[in-house]
Amino acid sequence: MQAGPLRIGIDSGGTFTDFVILHDDGRLESFKLRSDPASPASVILAGIARATGGTRVMADIVHGSTVATNALLERKGARTAFVTTAGFEDLIAIGRQNRPELYNLTPALARPLVPREMCFGVAERILFDGTVETPLQMDGLRELLAGAESVAICLLHSYQNDIHERALLEGLAGVGYVCASCDVSPEFREFERASTTVINAYVGPLMDCYIGQLEDQCPYPLAIMQSNGGLLTASEARKHAVRTILSGPAGGIVGAVGIAGVAEFRKALTFDMGGTSTDVALAGQEPRLTTEARIDTFPVRVPMLDIHTVGAGGGSIAYVDAGGSLRVGPESAGAVPGPACYGMGDAATVTDAQVVLGRIAADQLVGGEMHLEPERAERAVARIGESLRLTTVETAAAIIRVANSNMERAIRSVSVERGEDPRDFPLVAFGGGGGLHACDIAHELGIGTVIVPRLAGALSALGMLLADRTRDYSVGALGASDYEGRFRKLEKQARKDVRGAELQRFADVRYAGQSYELTIPWSSDERRGNFHEEHQRVYGYSDARRGTETVTLRLRAVMRVEKPSLKIARQRPSGEPVSRRVWIGARWRNITACPRENLPARTMRGPILITDYGSTTLVPAGWSVEKDAAGSLVIKKL
Repeated sequence: MQAGPLRIGIDSGGTFTDFVILHDDGRLESFKLRSDPASPASVILAGIARATGGTRVMADIVHGSTVATNALLERKGARTAFVTTAGFEDLIAIGRQNRPELYNLTPALARPLVPREMCFGVAERILFDGTVETPLQMDGLRELLAGAESVAICLLHSYQNDIHERALLEGLAGVGYVCASCDVSPEFREFERASTTVINAYVGPLMDCYIGQLEDQCPYPLAIMQSNGGLLTASEARKHAVRTILSGPAGGIVGAVGIAGVAEFRKALTFDMGGTSTDVALAGQEPRLTTEARIDTFPVRVPMLDIHTVGAGGGSIAYVDAGGSLRVGPESAGAVPGPACYGMGDAATVTDAQVVLGRIAADQLVGGEMHLEPERAERAVARIGESLRLTTVETAAAIIRVANSNMERAIRSVSVERGEDPRDFPLVAFGGGGGLHACDIAHELGIGTVIVPRLAGALSALGMLLADRTRDYSVGALGASDYEGRFRKLEKQARKDVRGAELQRFADVRYAGQSYELTIPWSSDERRGNFHEEHQRVYGYSDARRGTETVTLRLRAVMRVEKPSLKIARQRPSGEPVSRRVWIGARWRNITACPRENLPARTMRGPILITDYGSTTLVPAGWSVEKDAAGSLVIKKL
């Protein structure tokens, strides 16, 4: 009998690239390689070779990429041109004119991705109801776009009638990477639609080149994790790069939801602390989606998991500001040079602080494959302490407190600020550093349960093996009445793109006169009732007597994939715990340090330090810990 293919999940992070391999017998295996920002594809190919043993076995690859994210945040995308209706060339510069800082009359605005000299108008006009008032004229446009590497097309009211955008796509073929809002985000609101299309054009050439290189050199089928928690084929990701902006963090949310389900929790707060940043989200039995995300102040109008990111990770750099206060992040040491303890850099980071406090040993990271230099970490932290007039240990503890405060505020932003009590949720902590900080943060928020999954350091890669293949479609419906016909048109396209997929209908609905809407499952008979109930849940009030209007119709096509079982047999201890000197509770203590696989099959009380290949968990005094059916550490406040 021929063995089934390996499935390999790959999360390319700022410091490490994580690999999780699902074998045909259901076993899960994981390892890490140092990321190379200059050549991420080379690390991925090396990891695939290691996972397959260098042989041509059958394998399927699922990859979460940071290429699009980094290009956008670092402003290293393609030279992009913007084509719109004549008279609206300043659309992306004007935006919504919302004040980003309420009390600052002269705020520093984000630099547009497209300079004004690369914004061009074409003579055409389609009215709000889709009627063509002025036919398209594009004479000389190709010559104006000669210096562009990519082109973003967004015409007024194209969500009602895309005939002119389609004509521009055909007429500009061969100019470079060309995309139009009718394919990227065919929804009303010109600025959000234009911003999303511009981002797609800005990062598209890089993703196209990057994925193309992987496909050329990788002998296996390749799927890309997208920001909505589902998978895209490689060819789809090359055309819709904007849908991969948060692909890595999305994998973590999917994995965390699966882990919380095994622990019999129907909802969870997820806390993913990596090397560069921390991503937090609130999720029910399914991750929560939003179409109102913003990345570096730019709106992104495609369905994405509702994730909040802060620049607080293991590699976040600590420094003293001009006012003499200690700050941590958002600047990160990254993979190169990395934290001072890695042996290349000199900046003090959160990881260096944990090393100074004895919570990370010199031979602990990546199963001992990576040796740290504690003395170098101490010197880096001591330099910060000199400015603060604190000892090295006091400075390290202060760095941890500041980092925790940054991450705590992020969790409040996705819970308290949205009407949810964090005490009603378990905190699912993962990433390389999540388990070291989780209990302290949970204590401050009043959270009584912390879950640290098995393979916590590579949960995003594991989540990619739990994700289904999905495609999201949308069409404007403002002022329309033929909803069924529009849904059928979307479904026809979905069946062509994702054969055999399960199709799910949704709609964006609002009260007449409102400016924003809620996305609800579509049911022609119960649509009003669903909306009123959701409005009551989100905003605390509803009015069933008030008229509603449907703004956008949405369709999701889902192709289910076979998922690994997260439940494992309990492992027998294979060794004895050891004692380690750790700074905890404002003093040095000798506490138990135990490898995760050696943790006894019973409830244990803290303080205890639990180590594994990709992460470390600190259980303070006043907390207990035990393993569940998935091998997760379930930590509870006593």
